[in-house]
Amino acid sequence: MKHFEITSQAIDPDAFRKQLLDPACGAYVQFDGWVRNHNEGQSVLRLEYEVYEPLAVKEGQSIIDEAIERFGVTNACGVHRSGLLELSDVAVVVGVSSPHRDAAFAACRYIIDETKARLPIWKKEYYENGQAEWVNCKHCGHREHG
Repeated sequence: MKHFEITSQAIDPDAFRKQLLDPACGAYVQFDGWVRNHNEGQSVLRLEYEVYEPLAVKEGQSIIDEAIERFGVTNACGVHRSGLLELSDVAVVVGVSSPHRDAAFAACRYIIDETKARLPIWKKEYYENGQAEWVNCKHCGHREHG
């Protein structure tokens, strides 16, 4: 499995993991990003993702391909939600299977960081005080890759 997708449907992390089972691999790393109840001092009730899907899928696939080539992993996939999400919903999942754990950890980190930095995905937070705003992820996508 080597793909990236956008979905408006709930993501099942367990089903996602099963796509990447591979008897040639001894390591599997998965990152699940959940909707949390706060951000930068604000109480968050829910959030919404808007995605320019054609470009997001194309760039997401480029990131998957880069990770496979760069880290030598066997399988890598990612899926990101669009639309309205509630607290604790899964917003993004990245999974990597590989013969060895070091490559799996590095590739997974690379994919999520590059996804946050490069994909045309915008997030709107809805706050407990009744306000809402589009936010910029200033602290994500830390891009120091060796």
